[in-house]
Amino acid sequence: MNESFSADEQLKDIYELTRLYDMYGVLLSEHNREIFEDYMLNDLSLGEIADEQGISRQGVRDTVRRCSGKLKSYEDKLGMLKKLDDASGLINKLELLVKDEEGQKTISQIKNLFEL
Repeated sequence: MNESFSADEQLKDIYELTRLYDMYGVLLSEHNREIFEDYMLNDLSLGEIADEQGISRQGVRDTVRRCSGKLKSYEDKLGMLKKLDDASGLINKLELLVKDEEGQKTISQIKNLFEL
């Protein structure tokens, strides 16, 4: 994380990276996933992860940055998260327009399918 970011910017960045990880994390190597998860999701320090992995703190930092870049690159190329967000917005609009029970049931099934 960049220390020049405000707390709000850091939270926004963490939120976005965790969403990207949820979408594309499986594309990272197991080793990189472990380090990224420990740092971003499990809130372990660079030192704790370095000790656990047998690498330097700088190695952990570099891995987290590299993973973050890869996740952002995947989204830039594939755009799956944006498509999911767009679909979610459309489904929410549709939910307001559809009044019959069968239509609402179908919308609910679509939301469950995409875990929205």
